[in-house]
Amino acid sequence: MKKSRSLPIAVLVLVAGALIVSGYRDKKVETFHSYEEIRAFQQMDGELTDLENELFTGSGKCAGCHGHDIAELGNITESGWDVNPTDYWRSSIMANSAKDPFWRAKVTHEVAVNPEHQLELEDKCTSCHAPLGHFNAHYLGAQHYTYAQMLSDTVALDGVSCAACHQQSPVGIGNSFSGELTFVQDTIYGPFGGGKDENPIVGQPMASFVGFEPVFGEHITESEVCAGCHTLITGTADLDGNATGQTFVEQATYHEWLNSIYAENGVNNAECQACHMPELDEEVIISANYAWLEPRGPIGLHYMVGANTFMVEMMKNNIEFLGLSATEAQFDTTLMKTFEMLQEESVEILLEEGVYDEDSVSFTVTLDNLVGHKFPSGYPARRSYIEFIVSDDMGNELFHSGELQADYEVFGQDETFEPHYDLITEEEQVQIYEQVLGDVNGDVTTVLERAATHLKDNRLVPKGFSFTHEVYDTTEVAGFALADPNFNYIGGEEGSGTDEITYKVALDGYEGVLIVSAKLWYQAAPPKWMEEMFSFSTPEIETFQALYEEQGAAPVLVDEQEITLTIDNVEEFLADQVTIYPNPSTDGIVTVELASALVTSNPTYVIYASNGQLVGQGQLNGNRTVLEIPGAEGSYLISIESGEYRLTERILKLRP
Repeated sequence: MKKSRSLPIAVLVLVAGALIVSGYRDKKVETFHSYEEIRAFQQMDGELTDLENELFTGSGKCAGCHGHDIAELGNITESGWDVNPTDYWRSSIMANSAKDPFWRAKVTHEVAVNPEHQLELEDKCTSCHAPLGHFNAHYLGAQHYTYAQMLSDTVALDGVSCAACHQQSPVGIGNSFSGELTFVQDTIYGPFGGGKDENPIVGQPMASFVGFEPVFGEHITESEVCAGCHTLITGTADLDGNATGQTFVEQATYHEWLNSIYAENGVNNAECQACHMPELDEEVIISANYAWLEPRGPIGLHYMVGANTFMVEMMKNNIEFLGLSATEAQFDTTLMKTFEMLQEESVEILLEEGVYDEDSVSFTVTLDNLVGHKFPSGYPARRSYIEFIVSDDMGNELFHSGELQADYEVFGQDETFEPHYDLITEEEQVQIYEQVLGDVNGDVTTVLERAATHLKDNRLVPKGFSFTHEVYDTTEVAGFALADPNFNYIGGEEGSGTDEITYKVALDGYEGVLIVSAKLWYQAAPPKWMEEMFSFSTPEIETFQALYEEQGAAPVLVDEQEITLTIDNVEEFLADQVTIYPNPSTDGIVTVELASALVTSNPTYVIYASNGQLVGQGQLNGNRTVLEIPGAEGSYLISIESGEYRLTERILKLRP
């Protein structure tokens, strides 16, 4: 039986100076290093480190048994597939978290904005990106662990390596977040040895050569082991750097999973590891050099991939420059698995042939979120958007929403941020799924310490997501998506994990073949997010900017669908079917008259305001129905749907 999950409490993590101690402003902390100094500090020669500190050991020691077996006896399947965890992990973003050039640039950006908070900022950032250095320093009594210390700490540069997961204590796990992790000393938890009929753990080799005792830990295969870093709640500072006492949810992938069907007991239950470390249902000797060991299984493959092909590709192209230990071939494997997850296991798109009115055609695009959290999730820069194109059979575009420009930005997006849409009628409107942060004044910001509110969060929610769930405060939806009746709802039922968008395209008298396509794109590092950081100058920012401009920020196609239809005499077909009058209306009262053939199909109506907000809906009764348009004077859309046809007419409501 799956153990019941305790619901997490939003744990405040100070970043905005809440731990400033007496006399702190007199302390001198070196702000930035040149990249030449950074490279000198790294002390890496392309190999995994086998050094150790008082609490942890580097991945190089683990690789001695859990890496490639030159005798091809351990960590290999009967078919000859080498499944050793080291070589899959070492090219992951987890393994290279302390050397991630974007992360390094962002740390120095935050410090440049609020230099008086440097100790707290760097201490918090290293807790998840360089945990082996950070927590060892705190274990020895340090109050802070700095970025400069990390650069000269070879064990810290091992990133989120073996010990960062396998030494986590099961006590209280899943109930503290934001880099507040608890580790045990001299113990390694693993997934084997817990069953009564299972062979006992042979711990003597690890105890003798590495100094750690391997024991069974049920938590190591559960999502709680990911919780400590994959929900991040920070303190907020105003524009002068003063702590406001407020908190902000920067990212909450673990909590998003809690607010889904996958965290519940039953057939839908799936831990984070089920996707990010899929199991191989085969027994394997899990250590090199010990061929006499009994095989164990199933084996969790340490791919540890998500959707960020952008950063994996940047690392692959700059292995020597960034001081990484993985090979191009290993990065190719990680890149391939990342593309597979993004394009085969993330979101499905469904494009349905539209219905016609007098001189336009409407199409419905439905997105179905397949992952166990929001999409996109994690770091708030990430976004996804829909590209919708209608062309004739000669390839001439009649409508194009979401067109990518040469600078990797999307045509039509607003200067601040694009609103969420339920209905799109213009090419300048584009559906972008993103998280937009606002500062204490309600202005858009990408400075994480200044984030005080979500101006927009319409990222696709997972199946089972509920607006009344106990962790909704850390997974909230923000902006116009809250008023969208098709966002996370199907047939009025909450928790669908879907969004439905209607595209209404003017035909302008066109008759003939239409080729319609809908594509969903994922962009991990959009230029708009980088602008604020690139306005500052540190060696880390300049380094990342050079790499960024060399590589570009091209999005990745997630899914697409295309349909073809023929438009023929639409006006003639609909001319005698529906009449809506008067138009304009001085009191908001209009009459809808239907042809008898439509009455028998139980037609329905919906009314939209000019901003796309649904303001009315219902059933049409008989040949004639009187409707009242609610709201102030202005332009409204009344859409009548009957079977496969939909008539949409614009009605002008005048002041009485």
